[in-house]
Amino acid sequence: MKKIIVTGGAGFIGSAFVAEAVSAGYHPLVIDKLTYAGNLPNIQKLIDESKINFFQLDICESEKVYQICKQEKPIGIINFAAESHVDNSITGPKPFIETNISGVFSLLEAFKKYWSEVDSDTKRKIKFLQVSTDEVFGELGETGYFSEATPYSPRSPYSSSKAAGDLLVKAWHHTYDLPTLITNCSNNYGPRHYPEKLIPRIIQNALEGKPLPVYGKGENIRDWIHVEDHAAGVLLAFEKGKIGESYCFGGNSERKNIDVVKSICKTLDQLRPRKSGGYEGLITFVTDRLGHDFRYAIDDSKAKNELGYRRKYKSFEDGLKETIKWYLDNQSWVEQVKAKTLKGAL
Repeated sequence: MKKIIVTGGAGFIGSAFVAEAVSAGYHPLVIDKLTYAGNLPNIQKLIDESKINFFQLDICESEKVYQICKQEKPIGIINFAAESHVDNSITGPKPFIETNISGVFSLLEAFKKYWSEVDSDTKRKIKFLQVSTDEVFGELGETGYFSEATPYSPRSPYSSSKAAGDLLVKAWHHTYDLPTLITNCSNNYGPRHYPEKLIPRIIQNALEGKPLPVYGKGENIRDWIHVEDHAAGVLLAFEKGKIGESYCFGGNSERKNIDVVKSICKTLDQLRPRKSGGYEGLITFVTDRLGHDFRYAIDDSKAKNELGYRRKYKSFEDGLKETIKWYLDNQSWVEQVKAKTLKGAL
């Protein structure tokens, strides 16, 4: 059984990757602190079926991570653990510095210690993969795309902390020859997305008849990738990626925020019509986010050419409709997550 450590594996993207890895024959060792955005129900079935092991642990606890490595002998660490909500990073950046920078440092040190002790054959097999974001690249204008060659130019406390973590990964590879990789992705969407983020927040507010808040005029543009396509890409990078390299994964689905919100409203009008009129009547424009980046978009040609990456979800609209149906059918999950603590996100 191929064991891998997956940090942040109870979160939105991490849990999707855990499911992908299990399907591919891996036995994930999930490390998660279970902060407000980490939810055990996301992986509980796999725990009950003994397909994964779970450790409630802060990634900053380097020695404990090392001990898990020493005992379980994984062939890699895939780091999904992160504070990720930009708004939260603006109002309270400290947790982002602690997790996204100090946490990455602690993981690298644990991995370095483990890597230095294994035999030469195992050394050639094990890897450390840092899961990052397209936000480390800054913002785009009306044209152009981010790629692996784009210089880092982060513009928020969140993206700056992620960039710092990525740079540590690059430095530990260059200085200590650690076998590391980095992946960068565009905005994820899909089932089990924490309700503070745009798509699940709009869905839930609409169902509850609350205002649908849109920053500014809703003109900011994001590229959307289904979480399952991202998870599959990360696994490909882990298995086939070249050590020391970075790989970008996008959805080829650029949309203005206002258009995403209107698409959600239109789909809900079909699936769960309101008695008092269409959902678009709930749209409310609010003061724009501080330092709000205009546009993100990814060119993932390298991943396609070198890894054979292909997206399962060809249409954002189809994936969005499937996602909305999931939330309609899983309101108990939403209530459980909200009860845990939404920190005023809804």
